[in-house]
Parts: sequence; C-alpha cells; structure tokens
Amino acid sequence: MKKYSIFLKIAAVLWFVWGAVHVLAGVMTDNFILSGDIAGAVGGIADAVDPSTLKANYPGAAGAVIGQHGFNLLWIGLTTLICSIFVWKGNKNAILLAALTGGLADLGYFLFMDLGGYVNFVPGTVMTLVSGSAIILSTIAYFKISNLKRDKTADNKV
Repeated sequence: MKKYSIFLKIAAVLWFVWGAVHVLAGVMTDNFILSGDIAGAVGGIADAVDPSTLKANYPGAAGAVIGQHGFNLLWIGLTTLICSIFVWKGNKNAILLAALTGGLADLGYFLFMDLGGYVNFVPGTVMTLVSGSAIILSTIAYFKISNLKRDKTADNKV
C-alpha cells in the first residue's frame, strides 16, 4: 500500500504547483485588465503571439471576458491548491475535484491555445503535462490502494 501512496504525494505536489501557477496567472491577468491593458493580458496568456499584433482598441466587453478568464484561473487554481492537501491524504473527493477543475481547464487550454499555436511550451504546456501527470498518478494510486484494502478486508473475513 505504501508503494502507491507515494503516487498520491507526488500528485499532491503537482496539483499544488499547478494551483499556485494558476492563482498567479489569474491575479496577473486581472491586474492587466484592471489597469486597462487588455493587450498585456492577452499577451500574457498567448505568449507565442507577437505583442505588436495585439495592439488594438479593444471594446470594454473584450476586457470583461478576459477579466472573467483571469477570475476563473484564480478560483480554479485556488481549488486545486486546497485539493492538493487532501489528495496528499488520499481523499477520493479531492482527487476527483482536482481532476475535474484542473484537468478540464487544461483540456480547454490544450485544445484552443496549444493546438492553435498561440503559446510557447513553457509555462502553459508544461502545466498541462503537470495536471495530466497528477491525474494519472492519483488515479492509479487510488484504485491500487482501494483494491489492496478490499483484498485485505476479504482476507480478514475468511
């Protein structure tokens, strides 16, 4: 059982890092928006795009949409940060919540940003690999540990 609990510990650290990076990204994105720099916010996210092509007279609604994105980055990051504590302890609800919030957020990032060619490998794509690794490790650990506990319980009943 201990053999697989290390997977949960590693997954928890990965979710902690992923969450912290996304809290920071959310704060930075919203800081750009609140200062009126929509191009800076877009450039911070789409870092493979030439910044000079982002200079435009954006409508306020575009800034609001990007501001909402920054807020979503913040709460998703905070959620996975909190989940990381409980993933460390093997809590199945935290494993599921972190995978749903962080995993689905990064799936959208991968589909629209990575495949669109708008980002560099670091940091965004690396964070997608981090969340994917955390999901895989915690899922393996959870099912292996659950099976070992079930087998022990069955052995004790015999």
